Amino acid sequence: MIRFFKQVHRYLYIAFVGALFCLLYPFLLYATHGSMKYRFFTLLRKLIAFLSSAFSGIFYRFTYEKKIDWSRTYIICANHTSMLDITALTMLVRSKAAFLGKEELLRTPVASFFFKRFDIPVRRESVLASYKAYKKASAYIKFGISVIMFPEGKIEDTFPPVLLPFKGGAFRLAIENKIPILPVVILNSWKYMWDDGSKQGSRPGICKVKVFTPVETASLTVGDESSLSETIHKLFETELLAKDAG
Repeated sequence: MIRFFKQVHRYLYIAFVGALFCLLYPFLLYATHGSMKYRFFTLLRKLIAFLSSAFSGIFYRFTYEKKIDWSRTYIICANHTSMLDITALTMLVRSKAAFLGKEELLRTPVASFFFKRFDIPVRRESVLASYKAYKKASAYIKFGISVIMFPEGKIEDTFPPVLLPFKGGAFRLAIENKIPILPVVILNSWKYMWDDGSKQGSRPGICKVKVFTPVETASLTVGDESSLSETIHKLFETELLAKDAG
């Protein structure tokens, strides 16, 4: 019976997302027509993210190690266990930012709208496609647009989820462009909707997100990519273990 209600909740969440997207679709088209009206576009995106979650009884609590200067450009790195992670990061970021995510997201109508117009889809199995996505991300950074990445590269089928090894792209991108990494640990979104919710359903709750002090890369070289990746991975691992212990 509990699983049934979790599946019903998942369908309600999807319905809320779809309904809000359809309702705001003309305004989204207006915001992306011609010269993008980015502030309006961002407001609409945040509105869909917040309302679809709120209608479903899902909320987000952000804690900060240090106040974030949103006038700076970042590579925002987060762990990934749930489609709610995208919502959490959409609500967190207060500046121009684009997601770099798997090409499979183009199969879903709402994500496809954003990825075709602003975000950066990548087919990780293709070296050429990955290179093109990397170059597009670098171009965004030069225009002062932060890039949001999930360095694990995928969501593993293990339940409860475990933190996977990081791929190097996010850290190379930060080092080559001399911008800081902003580490974000999403502590428990999987408890309310694991992966896309199809396996466990979903339920109301409060997703807790910890935002760490930016890690500077100005003095680093490409040879430091591995050590930077290990440093951030250890930070994530420590925080997730502390959460489990608590």
